Amino acid sequence: MGQTIELTSADGFKCPAYVARPSGKAKGGLVLLQEIFGLNSHIRSVADGYAADGYFVVAPHTFHRAKPGVELGYTEADMKAGMELKAAVEGLPAPGVMPDIQAAIQHAAQAGKVGILGYCWGGLLTWRSASALQGLSAAAPYYGGGMTVGAELERRPTVPVMVHFGAQDHWIPLDTVEAFKKAQPGVTVHVYDANHGFNCDQRGSYNEAAAKLARERTLAFFAQHLG
Repeated sequence: MGQTIELTSADGFKCPAYVARPSGKAKGGLVLLQEIFGLNSHIRSVADGYAADGYFVVAPHTFHRAKPGVELGYTEADMKAGMELKAAVEGLPAPGVMPDIQAAIQHAAQAGKVGILGYCWGGLLTWRSASALQGLSAAAPYYGGGMTVGAELERRPTVPVMVHFGAQDHWIPLDTVEAFKKAQPGVTVHVYDANHGFNCDQRGSYNEAAAKLARERTLAFFAQHLG
């Protein structure tokens, strides 16, 4: 269903992106941000799924500034490699990878209003995008590691945000989720009886019921704000 294109960021950097198009007129644009495992088959399938629901989806390769063509699985070795790549991108001089996400938003805007969603590290980048980037109408981070602590807790999103967390997520303790709720009363927060990565059907932590409910809520959220 999808194809790879090349985006040009504000600094001239060429960033590839996977694009999935709906069969008919788009309901809007979506930017989809990967986990630490690269733009792999799972992320492409998520993009295809949202395209099947009527959205024009743009998924940039957010590791590209550190290493091109990253596609990892979910073994311990893959986890280690992904964490190292995330650290490399997070360690880039500001604004880091954000111009690539902005370029993806601009490309998605050809379909109308633009929403953004992401998982794991992509959830954190989605949260940052909701306060720092232009051209968005809604944001839906999934279990963004780091977004419930420190400076991330103080961000002020400029668009409606719906967040999905797992109650069993040892990367994001529930007390920090509660702190996030208090600091961000305008953000809709859903907590599921599930672990980190519950949306990914290629991981042992996959939780079908939680993934289905979160996706239904996300689709309703985007229908409300992108329609």
